[in-house]
Amino acid sequence: MNIDTWEEAIPSLSPDLPRTIHITTPSYYEKDPDSAFPVLYMFDGQNILFDEEASFGKSWGMGAYLEEADPPLITVTISSNPRGNLRLEEYSPFDVDNDEYDHFHGLGAATIRYLVRSLKPRIDDAFRTLPDRYNTFICGSSMGGLISLYAGTHYSHVFGRACCLSPSLWMNPSASLNMIRHARISQDTVIYLDYGTEELDNHKDTRRLLPEAVRLLLRHNVAVTFRIIPGGSHCESSWEQQIPYFMATLGF
Repeated sequence: MNIDTWEEAIPSLSPDLPRTIHITTPSYYEKDPDSAFPVLYMFDGQNILFDEEASFGKSWGMGAYLEEADPPLITVTISSNPRGNLRLEEYSPFDVDNDEYDHFHGLGAATIRYLVRSLKPRIDDAFRTLPDRYNTFICGSSMGGLISLYAGTHYSHVFGRACCLSPSLWMNPSASLNMIRHARISQDTVIYLDYGTEELDNHKDTRRLLPEAVRLLLRHNVAVTFRIIPGGSHCESSWEQQIPYFMATLGF
């Protein structure tokens, strides 16, 4: 695994806050100059690759996985906004008004527009990528899982596969379901969705929302991998255990 790092702000969201973007390439990337690779974009980038960068001292361990498995894949991790509730705003595709977080305006659409219109074209220019939707993937957990689901349903012409771990559908239950219900989803879209048994009762609507979300995706002819994980909880160490499963959904 090789790593390139960019630092850049997102002008439409927080022009004064540089984000760390890590781009990993397979170990043989330079040795095979005629090859091109699929790309996986991942949210909460500070929590993905290495424990020393993680917000709470534990990452997904994706760096170790990529080092050992060395799949033919480029990954792009983008760090989230650490300021107050701004991460929630940037990862929410809709407005939220609930007892836990009060009210905030969702900026998720702007986040995905930045990724699709600004970051992805530059990644495709700088690295040997396969830029079509069949080779462009997106992934995240919690609020990152929610915004990945939005990208997979409303930008399926860009992202052919989306991995949504513990997606926060409960933030706005009706909007979450309508997000899927009213989407125009491209054929051959693949979505991975999971939830741990130890987090199912963290929010009252989750047990109702998950099967309904899957039902709506199936109505759109989406190929869905849906897992309830025995003992799974809402944390990086649990999401780390799911890496082989969602990577299999991506075809690795």
